Amino acid sequence: MSKQTLSFQAEVAQLLHLVTHSLYSNKEIFLRELISNASDACDKLRFEALNKPELFEDAPNLEVRVSFDKDAKTLTIADNGIGMSEKEAVDNLGTIAKSGTKEFVGKLADAQKSQAKDEGSLIGQFGVGFYSGFIVADKMVVETRRAGLKPEEGARWTSGGTGEFEIETINKPTRGTSITLHLREDALDYAGAWKLKEIINKYSDHISLPILMEKEEWKEGEPIDAADPSKGTKGGGMVKTGEWEKSTPLLRCGRDPRKT
Repeated sequence: MSKQTLSFQAEVAQLLHLVTHSLYSNKEIFLRELISNASDACDKLRFEALNKPELFEDAPNLEVRVSFDKDAKTLTIADNGIGMSEKEAVDNLGTIAKSGTKEFVGKLADAQKSQAKDEGSLIGQFGVGFYSGFIVADKMVVETRRAGLKPEEGARWTSGGTGEFEIETINKPTRGTSITLHLREDALDYAGAWKLKEIINKYSDHISLPILMEKEEWKEGEPIDAADPSKGTKGGGMVKTGEWEKSTPLLRCGRDPRKT
């Protein structure tokens, strides 16, 4: 599998510097942007499949999945949309093919200097929402395969949000794109169901596709060490069941389980 290190376009490097070295007034917009991008990818597949139904492969139901791993400190947004080829990943994630990029960078810098609250709308307006992931992550890993390509023609894009990114060929059995964010220490709240559902219901309730999350159930007395029962059990907690369910609205009168 080939791997190479490439440099970001100058405007992207400027944008990443602003994102990673500035305090955003509304950090949670990153999830809105990544889910919106995932939804757009599914819409593009639906459109292309009008003439090429075989692009659906063996997964005709389009969806977005949001998952997290508290131990690994990661958050993943995945879709089974159109996906990208390796070349498209380099072109789309390493450059901003849009006129007015310098104007955008300038406006974003001005907004931050004046402590304006329109940073989120600027990011959405200029179509660079992918990079907002670096608001909360010190590394992002994208695994993708364009619909219609062979599994061995997948691609993995990795960057720490500095001046370079790595791209390599991988085997990806399923089409679409997954974006894994390695969360910063001050952003670990985003590796929890309550926080994620709160943001999804706030910003993404207009998305027509199902947004799925891993189902969790309360389980009493998880063993401290399954191999050594003598060590006793720790307090109960939410555990993943291995099933997926729609991110349902939170009860306004409900109690935040993080405050037990």
